[in-house]
Amino acid sequence: MANSRLRGLTWWMKWAKKEWAIAAVGFSLIVFLFTLISDSWSRRDDSNLNNPFDHTHTHDLVDLTLVRNAKNTGAFCLDGSLPGYHFQKGFGSGSNNWLLHVEGGGWCNTVSSCSSRKFTRLGSSKYMESPVPFSGILGRDPSQNPDFFNWNKVKIRYCDGASFASHPESEPKNGKSLFFRGQLIWEALMDELLSIGMSNAKQALLSGCSAGGLATLIHCDSFRELLPKDTTVKCLADAGFFLDEKDILGNRTMRSFYNDVVHLQGVSKSLHKDCVARMEPSKCLFPQEIIKNIKTPVFLVNPAYDIWQIQNILIPDASDPHGNWQNCRLSIRSCNSSQIGILQGFRNSLLRALGEFQKIKEGGMFINSCFIHCQTWMAEIWHSAKSPRINNRTIAESVGDWFFNRKAVKQIDCPYPCNPTCYHLDFTRG
Repeated sequence: MANSRLRGLTWWMKWAKKEWAIAAVGFSLIVFLFTLISDSWSRRDDSNLNNPFDHTHTHDLVDLTLVRNAKNTGAFCLDGSLPGYHFQKGFGSGSNNWLLHVEGGGWCNTVSSCSSRKFTRLGSSKYMESPVPFSGILGRDPSQNPDFFNWNKVKIRYCDGASFASHPESEPKNGKSLFFRGQLIWEALMDELLSIGMSNAKQALLSGCSAGGLATLIHCDSFRELLPKDTTVKCLADAGFFLDEKDILGNRTMRSFYNDVVHLQGVSKSLHKDCVARMEPSKCLFPQEIIKNIKTPVFLVNPAYDIWQIQNILIPDASDPHGNWQNCRLSIRSCNSSQIGILQGFRNSLLRALGEFQKIKEGGMFINSCFIHCQTWMAEIWHSAKSPRINNRTIAESVGDWFFNRKAVKQIDCPYPCNPTCYHLDFTRG
């Protein structure tokens, strides 16, 4: 298993620096897995050998299903293969409830980078692993996922390169075989899930991590419209609140990147028409603008020091030619006082961007002070004795309180390094 994962890392090495953002999410999450396992075990003594990452239970392993009607509707991954998902049937009191989780994996902004992506699991179902373990928010153990353990659960595989918002009208006409079908994939997936029981859902939660979190925000209201009016429908974006911030040299690196993605893949057709009518479409891809138009209740899980955003928005490679930020970008514990001050400024920008959202009664948030990225898809982070907490509540408990209206949840952590429960990723360790 480890060897197959490591083989999948080699393709990003051939790309230009600007294209690094395409693969950084997927790469970071894989490294995150190994880092977290190592870290969690190093902090335990020999008396506690109950490894939360041991997915040997067969009921936690879920096979890949290819979307049956995708070919007829032209809903193809970047390489022309059929899109897929993993489905685990609910039981007991959760039989009529549905939880969807959209995986992350960055974006592609050029014909070259999208063509490279075709030969990975992020652009082709031919490379998607199966079966995959369900854990964290997808977990089946009530001790690790107390509110959603017995729901019907779906992991949606990501293979279009534009957060399920690309359109075929923008496909290259120069002989390059690339399929920009993200919106069609989304519609085909929803049709299939409705046909296998989701149309009868009593409660539904659409969630996603990183680029999947952005997809969750883009499609949140349309997801609500698919289900009966008396169904409780809400959305959760994990590490999907990407900021439109300048990097340390004053350049709008992320805005430029999103502009390329939007124009290459025709994304504006999937964005809110009122936003596109009043500003450059690429700005409408930023969550700060998206949430202004969402009517469905939304919960945001986001670290204030999101490692992906720090490495790709605040301090992209091109902004640090002399390597002054090299260690700080890899571990927040390696930052000097002036660098910490700049990171605190980035946190302040996030809180300002969330200012209007905080006033929305139905909205919820869990903004902790951890140096990490996605936090909902692994049991150790989602809900365990070692999970990050704010006001003694885990992410799982906070999301449950919000979804079931047990209490209002607007959790905002104090600045780094105040929270001792945080997991801080550290890529400086060999």
